[in-house]
Amino acid sequence: MSAHSSKSGILLREVARLYTRAQRLSVDCCKTTNTQCHILTELGRSGTQPMVELGQRLSLEKSWVSRALEVLVTEGLVAKKPHPNDARSWMVSLTATGKRRVAQLNETLDVHAAQLLNKLSAAEQLQIAKSLQLIVGVLRTDAGLDRCGQSEALKIKDAS
Repeated sequence: MSAHSSKSGILLREVARLYTRAQRLSVDCCKTTNTQCHILTELGRSGTQPMVELGQRLSLEKSWVSRALEVLVTEGLVAKKPHPNDARSWMVSLTATGKRRVAQLNETLDVHAAQLLNKLSAAEQLQIAKSLQLIVGVLRTDAGLDRCGQSEALKIKDAS
């Protein structure tokens, strides 16, 4: 590993850490825990799915997913129905209220991202957008993600 790669790795981890922290603070105003936010946005992105698959996509233990889902079901944000092909499993999906909450969360997070990027010049914003597209492309092809079954979670729309 070159010194340049090492420094880039440190920077990438620091960007991810700081951005994640800032995004968490942004959604606190929406009265949503991190786990609930991840569940809601994943259901918004991927649609109805088995509870087990949801946990795998989010790299969360079944007990964490189960507890968070119970709160979301009680709040009327998520519907939980028996899996049609597996009596031991549940299918989970967003309710209409859940879809509105996801839209609110996405708007909050998008506004925060825009506020950060608006501190940069137009040329810098373009440079950042191109760099992020490159990073997303590399992450989508990361074999390590496939081992954990996480590559599907990275199928986000390109920022064009």
